[in-house]
Amino acid sequence: MTLLRHELRQGRVSFLIWAASIGCFLGACIFLYPEMEGEMDALGEMFASMGSFTAAFGMERLNIGTMEGYYCVECGVILGLGGALYASQIGIRSLSCEESGGTADFLLTHPVSRGRIVLEKLLSVFLRVLLLNLALLLVSVCCTLWIRVKADWDRLILLHVACLLLQLELAGICFGLSAFLHREGGGIGLGLGLAVLLYILNLLSNITEGAEFLKAVTPFAYCEGADLLEHGALNAPRVLTGMAALLLGVLAAFCRYTRKDII
Repeated sequence: MTLLRHELRQGRVSFLIWAASIGCFLGACIFLYPEMEGEMDALGEMFASMGSFTAAFGMERLNIGTMEGYYCVECGVILGLGGALYASQIGIRSLSCEESGGTADFLLTHPVSRGRIVLEKLLSVFLRVLLLNLALLLVSVCCTLWIRVKADWDRLILLHVACLLLQLELAGICFGLSAFLHREGGGIGLGLGLAVLLYILNLLSNITEGAEFLKAVTPFAYCEGADLLEHGALNAPRVLTGMAALLLGVLAAFCRYTRKDII
């Protein structure tokens, strides 16, 4: 597991920056709740009458006057989109960075198979995504305890689990794409762009009835806070579709990288 440890050391600064940034935004949103709690009823009525904006975030089905509803609307966006951007970024550069950095020839001269290289890099990506989510969950719990607000943690942890699955799916897809790239620079834009595109597609599916089929494409569909609070469970078919996409990305990475001409 030498390569795994190396990857974790190499990515520790980036990990700390992303974890601190997302954690600060998450903590700030939670600390704002007591200040806004008295005005939540009025805000809820205002948000409920904002048409497409209300539908885009599912606020017509949420009561943001409660900690759970507020958390799903405000913190859910930070957890979902922020984590997705990080997962996509580390996934898309995982394999391509060796060629762009000129270290591929050095790495492949060692008595380590290409399959082993792909496996350890994949494990490093998934481990960093898992550690990020554990850190963010810890921030959420500590901040909620600090402000002394009761919350239904069964539902909120379900949101965190959904966001973790979302990030693993995007990391797996981008990891697969990474095996087809020769240079890192454009790949990062591709990974971040893919995360943003899928987020926008989910918003469109909420706004337009004719675009509901997009929920079968975007992993953000099973991270909808309104659905999680309403049903108390993940949407199994959508999650299974997402995990199938993750598996295809990983298989593509193994198949391509083990046969790839390194330049």
